[in-house]
Amino acid sequence: MERITTHPDILFGKPSIRGLRYPVTLILDLLASGMSINETLEDHEDLEAEDIYACLKFTAKLTEVKSIHKLQAA
Repeated sequence: MERITTHPDILFGKPSIRGLRYPVTLILDLLASGMSINETLEDHEDLEAEDIYACLKFTAKLTEVKSIHKLQAA
């Protein structure tokens, strides 16, 4: 999990990969659109397979909540 970092000066503090300007959401969007891990790595040569796996693990941890409540608009 040390591959996922947050820093207020990088992407406004959004979770990113190793302090690079690759937000976790970008990687998830690419995978969700059908790109394979290998295609993602080919398009982003400074990333490593472990970075992609860290994004998936990070997101999996975020979903480990006890319950989700519907938010009411104010």
